[in-house]
Amino acid sequence: MATGRQIIFLFLVMRGTLVLGSSFKVSAAEQSPTFWFEMGQEDLQDSLRVVPNTHIAKNLIIFVGDGMGLSNVMAARVFQGQGEGRPGEDSQLSFEKFPYVALSKTYSVSHQVPDSASTATALFSGTKTNSATIGVSARAKVNDCDSLFGNELTSILDWAQESGKATGLVTTTRVTHATPAALYGHSPHRDWESDSKMPKNATRCKDLARQLMEDLPGRDLRVIFGGGRRQFKPITHMDSVANKTGTRLDGLDLIDYWLKEKKNRNARAKYITTAAELAALNKISVDYVLGLFNHNHMKFEMDKKKDQVEEPSLTDMTRAAINILQKNNKGFFLMVEGGRIDHAHHLNNAKRALSETVSMADAVQAAINMTSSKDTLVVVTADHSHVLTVNGYPKRGNPILGVAGTSNKDNLTYTTLLYTNGPSYHMINGRRRNLNGTDTGSKNFFQDVLVPLSDETHAGEDVPIYATGPMAHLFRGVVEQSYVAHVMAYAACIGRNKQHCQRIGDRLPLTAASESSASLLTSPVFTIMYQIFIFIILFNRR
Repeated sequence: MATGRQIIFLFLVMRGTLVLGSSFKVSAAEQSPTFWFEMGQEDLQDSLRVVPNTHIAKNLIIFVGDGMGLSNVMAARVFQGQGEGRPGEDSQLSFEKFPYVALSKTYSVSHQVPDSASTATALFSGTKTNSATIGVSARAKVNDCDSLFGNELTSILDWAQESGKATGLVTTTRVTHATPAALYGHSPHRDWESDSKMPKNATRCKDLARQLMEDLPGRDLRVIFGGGRRQFKPITHMDSVANKTGTRLDGLDLIDYWLKEKKNRNARAKYITTAAELAALNKISVDYVLGLFNHNHMKFEMDKKKDQVEEPSLTDMTRAAINILQKNNKGFFLMVEGGRIDHAHHLNNAKRALSETVSMADAVQAAINMTSSKDTLVVVTADHSHVLTVNGYPKRGNPILGVAGTSNKDNLTYTTLLYTNGPSYHMINGRRRNLNGTDTGSKNFFQDVLVPLSDETHAGEDVPIYATGPMAHLFRGVVEQSYVAHVMAYAACIGRNKQHCQRIGDRLPLTAASESSASLLTSPVFTIMYQIFIFIILFNRR
């Protein structure tokens, strides 16, 4: 059912009083205090209807928007809305509708501004560590193989598998890249994805691709979707699609190893490489699926062909993963990463970054549609931010990828979105480049920067956490990034929280009876009764 504000919006559009894009005109309704008062009251009623869900989470899903800082979220929100023909500012990404929001402090043990390896380790293990390291405590030294041993951390993937849950990971990067690797790997350096990337004196350590295929918890992942075929194939193997060889120097074919290992366990396993194969996948006839859809990272969403035979979208992979994992009656854990948001930002390429963010928001909505908030905790967050800024005083409805204004110092235009640093540095004889005649909305436009660097950097401000489902209300205030794993484990009664949950008599799995009670608590009648009760208490205190 449409909300009051949506009805007003549609009415204004039909009347023609609302003009979208750069010629947007403020409606008479928005000029009236009544419009905003009614909107505030509507939001207030929505908030009053929210009742904390304290049941045990059967399923856990965490979405990580790599590099999805607050400026990115705001810009992506507007980008999505303008793509739908709206002014954009009043739009909402799917996860912005979640009832609980917190902020996460992203610094690592060693750095004020972190990398993705340390932040992912914090998110998944509940422990902060040094930048560049994966799945190890801060006692381990960067690039020092010997310091790995004795400092390995367990992750929420371990805890979920120990409790009998089916597990999966989905990413648009290589599956051995920093964020997914922190789920299953232990490495003193994030770059040790293949043996060809390891120093000669690191013979005691395994590269991340081998850990994923050979060791727990990686080898027990039911679903692995992403890119990075090259890390699993020997240098003698030629990839028929990329026309490039594998990277392994040890001669191992880890994909072949994975298939044989599953066969030896009498498990039904399938290896796929295209969107068409993913679409044809029969969840009933498969127990394990390894989908590697690119030799390297998967393509940016804007660059994919739409013929359903090449690479699947993040939404396609998310749906397929949930379909397979839902077969387990003990529930599942799934990590989904929108990994290429980060890569676009490193290039100063805002349009691709925003497109990747909207793509992840679509995947979040798909997950919400396939599960129930009554027994599934869904968390959406970022590992870190980027130095993307939203500049100037552009008017309502101004294209988010457009020009914000003209400088009163050099008389040159500048875009709404800019970066503090990065490779897109354009100074000619001490002057900024002239953007007149430039299509700043092109996917191949790279925003201007202040400080020239070969690669744009991360930013250190807090990043958002959005949550819905069992125990989602525990995400509140400003928290350490490592807190995320603790809430998810507590919600599902896994890991260190398993015994704690067993001691609590009032936390129960969702049953038909408890579901009926939960429905009653969220009903309009209960909401009205609750509000009357609060009013009586406050009145009697006077």
